[in-house]
Order: sequence, then structure tokens, then C-alpha cells
Amino acid sequence: MRTRSAESGTPLSTDPGDPREWCALAARRLAEDRPEDALEAARRAVDHDPGAEHAAGWGYRLASLAFERLGRSAEAVAAAEEAVRLAPGSWAARLRLGAALRHVPGRWRESRAQAARAVRYAPQEPDPHVLAGDLALLRGEHRAAEDAYREALRLLDGHAGARVGLGLALLRWESPRDHHDPAWPVDPRETGRARRALESWARQTRLLLAAALVAAAVTAFGTGLTTWAEIGGGAVLAAVVAITLRQARRVRLWPYVPGMLARDVWLAASVSVTPVALAAYVAAVATLPRAVSRSAAGDLDGAWAVLAGTVLLNGVAVFVLRVLAEAWRGRPVAALAQFAAAGGDRTARRAADVTLWLVAGRAWSVLAAVAVAARITGEPRWAAVAPVVLLAPAWAYGGTRRSRSPRSPQRPQRPGSPRGLRDSHGLYDSRGPHGSRGPHGPRGRRLSGRAHGGDRWLVAAAVTLAAASAALGGSALLAVYGRGRADDLAWWCGAGALAAFAAVFAARSARAWWQGSPGPWRASLIMHDGRGDRLPGDAGPPVGLSGDVRRTFTHAREVVLSCAAPGGPRALAVGAVGAIGPGGELRLIAADDAWEAAERDPRVAVFAADPAERGFWVEVRGIAVGDPEAGVLRVTPEHVTVGEFPGRHQGRARAG
Repeated sequence: MRTRSAESGTPLSTDPGDPREWCALAARRLAEDRPEDALEAARRAVDHDPGAEHAAGWGYRLASLAFERLGRSAEAVAAAEEAVRLAPGSWAARLRLGAALRHVPGRWRESRAQAARAVRYAPQEPDPHVLAGDLALLRGEHRAAEDAYREALRLLDGHAGARVGLGLALLRWESPRDHHDPAWPVDPRETGRARRALESWARQTRLLLAAALVAAAVTAFGTGLTTWAEIGGGAVLAAVVAITLRQARRVRLWPYVPGMLARDVWLAASVSVTPVALAAYVAAVATLPRAVSRSAAGDLDGAWAVLAGTVLLNGVAVFVLRVLAEAWRGRPVAALAQFAAAGGDRTARRAADVTLWLVAGRAWSVLAAVAVAARITGEPRWAAVAPVVLLAPAWAYGGTRRSRSPRSPQRPQRPGSPRGLRDSHGLYDSRGPHGSRGPHGPRGRRLSGRAHGGDRWLVAAAVTLAAASAALGGSALLAVYGRGRADDLAWWCGAGALAAFAAVFAARSARAWWQGSPGPWRASLIMHDGRGDRLPGDAGPPVGLSGDVRRTFTHAREVVLSCAAPGGPRALAVGAVGAIGPGGELRLIAADDAWEAAERDPRVAVFAADPAERGFWVEVRGIAVGDPEAGVLRVTPEHVTVGEFPGRHQGRARAG
């Protein structure tokens, strides 16, 4: 008789006391993005199996993933550590622990070590490579992140997380905490406080200097009281000192400040321009009398204007420079191709919209440079290149619709492999990669068709760019035919269209800021959260051993360990199988050479024959990890094959 789960009335299992069935239910709840229900099911799995060995830590891995999605990082790490303790050779457990650790401040190095172990244990699986890429991307190591994501896509072309990560790496994306190195053993909230103190000092100081210079200039030029203006301007420096001392007390991590400035170029620019503005302010106040007395001759008008402009417009200059630098950083067209290939993934759609804004920003900056060059040089023919400029964003936008990376052939699934077992628990759609639930299925194609262009502000921006391109191109054409006034009017129309683009961008930014929604800037780019139709690899079930396989290893007279060696594969005799854990872990009593071989390459194969049934043999491929305290090699199974030796009935092999 089938029972129903208490949470939703879904048929559960013929045996509600089976921990693996509770784990399968937890995995389905995670696939449905119901972490609370998944956590409850995982807890029941652990309760029905106190040692968590029948499921080889599967319940703890699922509980850790549910904790992570609920934002409970400390509990996620604790559950993942328990999964590793139960199955130290499980790549899925190492992957889960690495993913959980990356959310804990100061434990990035441990997370990377676990990710490296997962890659070493299962180089044929895409998810460990994706985690390695995510960790590199968080630290700004874009080249290493690219390599990891490309390797993951070579193994599984439809991996949405790898596609989004590769696109971000191509854009040279920086995390929102780009001032903080994840490898630092310090809470990012502390460096965040130091960053805010430095930004507040720079902003308050520059605003105070700008207001003071305006007041001094009005006093000197309007009333002629230049001496009083100079005295008042000098008194403002005391307020600057007070602001500096106040904000300096808030910076408690001075040893990390140089590293923060090196990592965050815009924080460094904001901090560096403040002393420049201060020096310009002092010089401008000191030259006020001379500027007034010699204004008729004009000897110092230009110099004083430069000083005043430095004090008043330094913030605007840094902002404009940042907008242009962010627009021209990375390879947005290549990134758009990756986002489009991710199908209907929501993170990819968001990233594609932001990237299209970056492409539009590039086109605007080129058109603005062309318009300025045509006006300064007095040669309208410079604007002849304007229509060509618009082809680049149009091609990029079209690429997001037509881009479809060729799907690499899917690797055949070995019977008994972790990925092959997932469908047996109902965790994945059995219709395969082209079914309705996959990112490349019909649903994915419908979503990708409207993935871009849903932002009406972006459409309006594209219209203004097209108008600017046409107007500037028209001004060049009219100049060729000697229509002086007409080409001047066309140029002004193009300049107005460029100004309209800036207005659209500002309005879109203000709307996003007011609503708290993603805006048309790089800060709106986010990493993939691992949610979607496909569960991450660390949620998959472990490989168990059947009764026949257990009996074979228990009664075998000789067990052989096959491992890698410098000269090629090597077979080593194992003294005995000390024990077989309920979860299927083999505990081998082996000589030192077997331990050394496992340290070189933990991927091994264990072979045994059943003496009671001559001709029956078993091969277990898995990961060997030494346990010095128990004095055994612990082999976590990944693939089991059983068969018969060739004879009268011919040899045959089957999944174990």
C-alpha cells in the first residue's frame, strides 16, 4: 500500500521507513524550489537512519542544500561536513561542502580546496568545474573561471550555470564586494564598513570643498570682499580635518585598505581624487584676489577656471569615466551568445538585458565622439561613419535570438552511475535533454524567444541611437552636397537624439533605483544560483551495493586493487575487505604501496570473485581515501559492474 507525505499528499513509497525514499522526496522538493519541504523530508531521512549510512550521507547533503537556499549558511556547512565524514570519497559530498563554505566569510580557501577535491575525484562531472569557476569568478580570476566553465560545457553543453558564469567571465564581471578578497580571513562586513567610511570621507570632503569654493567665489566676485572670502575659505580646512578624523576612526582594518584600493579601482579613484580636489581648492582660494584684479587682462582666468573645475566637477568626471569604462570592459557580444544559449534561464535573461545596455552604451559613446569630432574640426564628413556604428548593437541584439551553440553529443550514461540512478528516483524528466522541461526543449525555446527586448526602455534607447545615427549620417551627406544650414540642423538633431538616449538611460536608472529592481548597469549582473529544472550534482543519490556484490567481497579469497601508476595501470593485491558499510563503502586492509597509489590518484577499481559461484566476478570503481585512524582504505563506490568469466555460457557483464 502506498502512503502519502504529510506535506502535500504526494505518493511517497511502499516503505515510508526507507531513508532513500525520503531523500528522493527531498530532492524533488528542491527541484520544485520548495526548500522548507525539502528540509523536512531530509530530516526524516536522517531520523529513519540515525547513522545516515544506508543513504551514505545523501540526506545530509540534501539538508545542506536546503539550508543554503534558506540562507542558513552555518547549518548548511555543518550538514555538509557530516556528509563528508560519512563518505570522504564522495565527490558529491565534497562539492556540497565546497558550495556551502563559499557563503561563510573567511572560508574561501577551504571552499576552493573542497572544489579541487571534487574535480580530482570526478573530472568527468560538470558541476565540480562550475564550482571551481564560481570561486575563481568571485575573486576576479576571470581567465581561470573561463577555463573551468568551458570544461564544464565540454562535459554538459546544456549547463545553464556554466553558460551564465562563462558570460560573466567574458564581461570581466566583478562581484558587488569587489573591494573584498574572498581569501582574506576577515568578515566582508568589516571591510564593507571600512569601504563606506572611505567613500563617506571622499564624498563629504569633496562636497564641502565645492560648496565652500562657490561661496568664496560669490563673495569675492560679487562683493569684492576677497580678503574675507580667502579667510572663510581657509577656515573650511578645519572642517575637512574634522571629517577626516571622524571617518578614520571608523576604519578598523587599516592593514587591508591598500588591498581594498588595489581591488576596487573606483574606490581608489574616489579616494585619490579627493587630495587632488583639496590641493586645487587651496590654490583656487589663494588666487582669488589675483583672479579678480587681473580678470580684465585675462592672465589668470584660464588657470583659475581649471582649478575651479577640478574642485566642482571631479565627481562628475569620475562618474562619466566609470560609465564609459564599464561599457567598454569585456566582450559583451561573446557574453550575449552564452546567455542566449542558456535558453529560458531567468538569470541569463537578466544578464542579457544588462549586456544589451552595455552594448548600447558603447554605441552611444562612439556616436558622441563622432559628433564632437565633427563639430570641433568643422568637418561634418566625420559623421559619415555614424550609420556604420549602429550595425554593431543591431548585430549583437540579433545574435541573442539566433545564437544556438551546437550541442555536443551527450556522454552515454554508465549503468549504476550516479547520474544514471537519478531518473530511477524520479528526480529528472525521463524525456531527456530535448523534453519539455530542459533548457533546450520547447519551453526553453519559447522563453528564449522573448528573453531579450522585454525592457521597453531598451527599445526606446535603441530608437534614439538609430535616430542619432541617421541624423549624423545625414549631416555628413548634406555637407558633401554643400547644404551648409541643412547639415548643421541635421547635426543638432543627432546631438539631440544622443541627449535623448542619456535621458532614457537616466530615467531607466532612476526607475530601477526607486523600485529596487535590476538597473541597466553592471551591478545588476548576478551569478547563477543553481536553481532550475536541473538539480545540481551534489543532490544526486549515492551508488549502493546489492546483496550479491556484498557477499562476493565478504567471501572473496583475493581482492585486487587497480590504480594508476607512473608507468601505466597497476594491479595490487589487497589483504582483505575489512568491512562494508551499510551505504556501500568498502574498507580495505591494504599495503603501503596501495596507500601511496591512492594518494597519487584516488580513482581506483576493486576486483573480486565469488568462490561460492566460480566465474562470478565484481568490479567496483570508486574513490579511495585513506583513514589513518582505522588503518584502512575507504573506497566510495561510483560504478559497479558484475559478470561471469568466459566459459561454456560465454562471458557477460551487467550493472551491479
